[in-house]
Amino acid sequence: MMSMPRLASSAIVERAGRYLLVRRGNPPAADLYAFPGGRAEPGETPEETALRELLEETGLVGRNPRLFETVELQPEAGVVGSHFMLSVFQVDADDTERAEAQSDALEADWFLPEEILDLPIPESVRDCILRLAPDLGAGSEA
Repeated sequence: MMSMPRLASSAIVERAGRYLLVRRGNPPAADLYAFPGGRAEPGETPEETALRELLEETGLVGRNPRLFETVELQPEAGVVGSHFMLSVFQVDADDTERAEAQSDALEADWFLPEEILDLPIPESVRDCILRLAPDLGAGSEA
């Protein structure tokens, strides 16, 4: 029997062509770089989850969340409760605020799309980046 996916959200923040990623300290996707995000708390909307996780993991105050995509993250082998329905939002943040890794984020930094594709990232992040920077994937389609 399939488990019901838990709700989670992540925030895509872009600044001068670079995207904010955190290196995750905990499973699922531990040690991978991903958009700041995490599981919903009871009663939260997906938008609220994205903004709270952005603040908790990077210290940035986000606003104006716009749904970018929803993706089902299949359970990771051996990781209980790692089946998620992830809502990915594009979020605005003040350009003068500094992002600093907090909570369960080991690092937080800004990366160009081509740099992101060279990092250890989940497939969902790769898919988002290729949609955000379509010229990167150009020519690689068969």
